Amino acid sequence: MNETATDRLLKIGQVEEMTGLSRRYIYRLMREERFPRQFKPGGYASRWSENEVVAWRDRQRSAR
Repeated sequence: MNETATDRLLKIGQVEEMTGLSRRYIYRLMREERFPRQFKPGGYASRWSENEVVAWRDRQRSAR
């Protein structure tokens, strides 16, 4: 599968919904380098790679 062709950039609300985590906890995990970093496509906007967030979520599920 070609990941770049299917990778979407997600807003923080979408990331919260996909992971079940709060915004505050997501940023905390990022500071601890335990969650994918966001992209800054311009201005103040932050976006996350859907593929990276899904991969992170899958790793969390398999670690249980």
